Amino acid sequence: MSTADLIGSDVEELAETILEEASEPILIVNPSKQELEALITVTTESDEDIPELRVISDPMGLKEMVNDFIIASKAADLVDQEKLSLRTSEEIRRNSMLVTEDEVVSLITMDGEVKGLRSDESEFVDQARETFMNEWENASEFSLRTPPLSQVKETLREEIGDDTADDFEAILESVETIEADGTDEVVISLMIAARNNVLLYDISKWGEDVGVASKATFSRTKTRLEDLGLIDTEKVPIDVGRPRLRLQLGDESMADMDPDEMIEETESEITA
Repeated sequence: MSTADLIGSDVEELAETILEEASEPILIVNPSKQELEALITVTTESDEDIPELRVISDPMGLKEMVNDFIIASKAADLVDQEKLSLRTSEEIRRNSMLVTEDEVVSLITMDGEVKGLRSDESEFVDQARETFMNEWENASEFSLRTPPLSQVKETLREEIGDDTADDFEAILESVETIEADGTDEVVISLMIAARNNVLLYDISKWGEDVGVASKATFSRTKTRLEDLGLIDTEKVPIDVGRPRLRLQLGDESMADMDPDEMIEETESEITA
């Protein structure tokens, strides 16, 4: 017997419901940024054995998603764990839907909220799954250039130190997004490095090695923050070569702030 009903009071609950019920790879067709973020977040935080998410989207949809460092780095973790595959197709521009082995869920936005209208009519489900699985198989793989979040945290702790890593993780827990048009991941890395008097060479080498950004990007961003008075540098002589630069906060009052408050103040200065 077929059914068609609305599920989920919000996008996270909808994602949890679908993921808990599925046992085979789930096809996610042309998701919005909000829908894909919810699926990635729920999968990342779940203790259950969730099936692989197979996403097929137009290229711009995934490019918009990777502008957010937090979501992109969580997605990179899932890709490494073989729980997420991302593919793109120029021909996939249609309404968002999820296709499991048992049902098709059309994702509908009403009054700013995402609802799922699902159907379990077997012939329809089989046809939709075959159609979109073929499209997914023929689509182009989408390469994430963002490093896995677990790797970022682990290497920061190992190579730079516990205090800096603790500050970084505190900021990640306090903000919903880290995007490229303000206090991005490079700004945050430099500010917490300055808070902990880390050498510019060390934080930029870590950033380049782990894949956050190039040393040149760290250097340019350091200069911008220095011009705004947010950080200072102190020359530290070394045995061979030019002195290294130790990062320091330009405003000492920031040292007494919680890490998230420091970043809020940084953002207000950058966007002023």
